[in-house]
Amino acid sequence: MLTTSRHVGVITTKTIVNYYACRASTGVSSSSRRFLPSSLSSCGGGGRLPPYHHRSLSYSSSSDYCSDEVWALINERASQPMTPTSLQTLMKTGRGEYLHKTYKEDMETSGDKSLGTERVLIQVAGFLRHELPIRLAHRIQDLSNVPLMKDMDSVKQVKDLYIHSFLQLMNVPRPVTTAKGETEVAHLLEEIYERHAGVLVQMARGAFELRAAIRAGTISPSKTVEFELMEDSHAFLDRFYVSRIGIRVLIGQYLSLRQPPVQNYIGIICQNTSPYEIVKRAIDDASFMCTRKYGDAPEVIITGQLNLSFPYVPTHLHYIMLELLKNSMRATIDWHGVDSDYPPIKVIIADGAENEDVVIKVSDEGGGIPRSNMKKIWSYLFTTADPAIQEGVVAFNENVDHSIDSPLAGLGYGLPISRSYARYFGGDLSIMSMEGYGTDAFVYLTRLGTSREPLPLT
Repeated sequence: MLTTSRHVGVITTKTIVNYYACRASTGVSSSSRRFLPSSLSSCGGGGRLPPYHHRSLSYSSSSDYCSDEVWALINERASQPMTPTSLQTLMKTGRGEYLHKTYKEDMETSGDKSLGTERVLIQVAGFLRHELPIRLAHRIQDLSNVPLMKDMDSVKQVKDLYIHSFLQLMNVPRPVTTAKGETEVAHLLEEIYERHAGVLVQMARGAFELRAAIRAGTISPSKTVEFELMEDSHAFLDRFYVSRIGIRVLIGQYLSLRQPPVQNYIGIICQNTSPYEIVKRAIDDASFMCTRKYGDAPEVIITGQLNLSFPYVPTHLHYIMLELLKNSMRATIDWHGVDSDYPPIKVIIADGAENEDVVIKVSDEGGGIPRSNMKKIWSYLFTTADPAIQEGVVAFNENVDHSIDSPLAGLGYGLPISRSYARYFGGDLSIMSMEGYGTDAFVYLTRLGTSREPLPLT
């Protein structure tokens, strides 16, 4: 049985099953099936949510079939504050430095390392069982209330996906105190992590649908404003993506802790992340993408503190650097023309013993950005790509967060998402441009890792 506070009553498994049964009657398009899991191994019996890979479910009408009881549960969880974490907290938890908060005297008498590892996993699983429904509930409310975008089919599908994951998590017994309970949580979170992989592109489809509807005149903003500068939609997407990064970091860290240990890693965090090595890999990937499109790629020169290392999530830094480098390569070739002698792109890695940040600068001579576009480059709704390319990208079923298979330009999400990644652990990303010459991008990464997540307030 699932219980809420005494003010909103009791939510039973029957209520949740009825929610899925109601949705099953409306049919589903082939495009909606991309988010259907092939199975629900953790929900096959014993009162768990039923497998529905044989059902036809509609992802565009979840709110129509979501009972008052389910919404009461969502609203009750959304009324609770989210718990922010930090890079240091994630590492200390992974090392078992907070086990004393849960097990107290036992930790002083037990020297069994495997027992310590098991208890770390149980502790983290228990935290996620509590925390993730709260975070999902906040986003479900936001997806239900955002003006204009809430009516886009792709956004409705994402909301339905979040509701489904929320209900699955709420149906896991708590507290999590045993290895068996921890394994159940892990199997469910593996499924949720994989199922949510395509959300970034799915939300981009929603923005594309809104853009198309506004340009076609079928809907209009409440006040006359450029599409790229619609503040409500942009603020919503900012909240959504920062929250999504946080959810995927928490789940990814936990699932990585369950894997065999890797030298210098605590979960997804590398204690000796080398910006130089990350930049080199990003150069290889960006050069591959650029050569595939143009037949050539500008040279990239790296200077500065090449021996520097610090704790960070390498995949986040790679995403940021790949985005900046592919932007610089595309701008350089577009500005100078194919088959020209391209000026090199320069990457400088700066750090000092007294510096609070590691700073990486990417400089190009790709013609710069018009001052009128400087505010728009941080909008999730702005792209300089050809509309045909945008349409091709939103039709692309990319069930990964980022990939070298995507085009050099398309969704317009690269820079704002990169800034969200940088800000997630207390850093930042800024752009300075000289139109007619080139652009400098500055990535700031905190060295200490003590900054807490910038969780959205709603």
